Amino acid sequence: MVDPVTVEVIRNSSIYIAEEMGIILRNAAYSPNIRDRMDHSCAILLRSGEVIAQAEHIPVHLGSMAVGVKNTISYLKQIPIDLEEGDVIVLNDPYIAGTHLNDITVVKPLFYKGDIYGYVANKAHHVDVGGMVPGSISGNARELVQEGVVIPPMKLVRRGELDVSVLNMILSNVRVPRYTRGDLKAQIAALNVGEKRLKELIEKYGVETVLEAWDRAIDYTASYLRTKIEEIPSGSYKAEDYMEMDDKLIAIRTSIVVRSGSMIVDFTGTDKQVDMPINAVYGVTVAATSYAIKAALDPDLPMNYGFFKVVRIEAQEGTLVYPKKPAPVAAGNVETSQRIAETVLKALSIPLRGRIPAASHGSMNNIMVGGIHEGRSWAFYETIGGGMGGRPGKDGVDGVHTHMTNTMNTPIEVIERECPILFIEYSLRDDSGGPGQYRGGLGITRAFKILSERAVLSIATERVKLRPWGLEGGLEGASGNHYVVKAGSEVIKLGSKDTVELERGDIVYINTPGGGGYGRPELRDPELVLKDVLDGKISIESAKNFYKVIIRRRRGSLVVDREETEKLRQKSVV
Repeated sequence: MVDPVTVEVIRNSSIYIAEEMGIILRNAAYSPNIRDRMDHSCAILLRSGEVIAQAEHIPVHLGSMAVGVKNTISYLKQIPIDLEEGDVIVLNDPYIAGTHLNDITVVKPLFYKGDIYGYVANKAHHVDVGGMVPGSISGNARELVQEGVVIPPMKLVRRGELDVSVLNMILSNVRVPRYTRGDLKAQIAALNVGEKRLKELIEKYGVETVLEAWDRAIDYTASYLRTKIEEIPSGSYKAEDYMEMDDKLIAIRTSIVVRSGSMIVDFTGTDKQVDMPINAVYGVTVAATSYAIKAALDPDLPMNYGFFKVVRIEAQEGTLVYPKKPAPVAAGNVETSQRIAETVLKALSIPLRGRIPAASHGSMNNIMVGGIHEGRSWAFYETIGGGMGGRPGKDGVDGVHTHMTNTMNTPIEVIERECPILFIEYSLRDDSGGPGQYRGGLGITRAFKILSERAVLSIATERVKLRPWGLEGGLEGASGNHYVVKAGSEVIKLGSKDTVELERGDIVYINTPGGGGYGRPELRDPELVLKDVLDGKISIESAKNFYKVIIRRRRGSLVVDREETEKLRQKSVV
């Protein structure tokens, strides 16, 4: 039996190998979305396809990785396609890989003395994979093939040699092939480094020791998670939230059953799949659910297959959270994933009162724009942050990515260098955070002007009709709103999912939602309310109307009128 110290050394070494893979991928990538925003994820998996180690990358990628790799292994056996040392499999079919077409997954088998002992894999969001619109995420898509080229599992590298015919097939279906070529090669380089480091680990400890240490790490995660679940009172906890369509709302419903150190998360009752790309494949549902549970119970929980020995995730096929092919799914990965996570958190707020934050902005606020400029195709993709929900004891963070995305901000200088776009505003939205004893974080305004002759803009957002909910008496955060100011000053209001044609000089305004408030607003320290006013985060009117704090100007400075504030707060209690 491997001693506990060696188990920990091997476990942490495996995690760092995944981290190093991510560093290689980022440094070698071509597109700003992967190189600068770090929209990629890396993991190490057992021979069965279960995750043993992962880097701290994108939750929606990581949580779906095991689903995707296990599906890939099954697919290769059915064809059949035999794996050899040096092979790399590429795929993006969401119904196999587990997210959406923009996320191209590459998988490399790990061999030792002729046998596969595991896999290294990574997934990266490519800026464009073809389809109806630049960026490939269109709210108008009605079937999967409209969202881009569908790649079933196939060999991109055969016994160490790049298959140029497969690469060219992919490149001929995308708008910016130089990005795709460079990013795919960066993904392959990351796999090669992961393979090399794991060989070094095996040479040091022996393959039997490494495999046993991995099994022990899995058992530890399962055992530790059971102890955390046992802290939750046994019972069934339910919640629902909604996705926005043009003419109606689509419900996500969950029931969490806690019993004897185990947990079942059941999405029975969720609405049927729809004729829009907000359907979330099962891998996305697994990713969002596991993220929410881990975040609620213990963010430091080691994440591997042991988690799924304790938590079961159930959904009915044909629903929004487990659609049937060929339903479109591009926005399900980026938007519905957010709502699944917050629905699970909302249910957990019942037994874990005082530990769950209010709703965050609840959208990745996806922006896709591109066209032809000076005879060359261009495409740009980014997600924009918003307000984090107020938390027990702390305000929500302003202007930040939350939940299922974990990407960086795209530097304006990089975008303007790469694309015919000029940014004219990047600011926090005052009064957008939900009022509460702990205020919700502020949303963001991001505005840019189109410099190319023509372009096509697509957005995939949420919480334009609905607002992020508060908790424990906290109020809702502001909803998002988006519009285009035409060169002739005409204003075109955009829906939460929209596609419009743009001309040179048009300005796009994206205003993202704020986070919900936590706790009753009138319990907030008046001095903190004053500070928010001085910082430009809330208005004097909001201080009075929501926080019941009277702020006056005295001798050139803003101060709290303590006497009038006390009277107003007493009156509000009555």
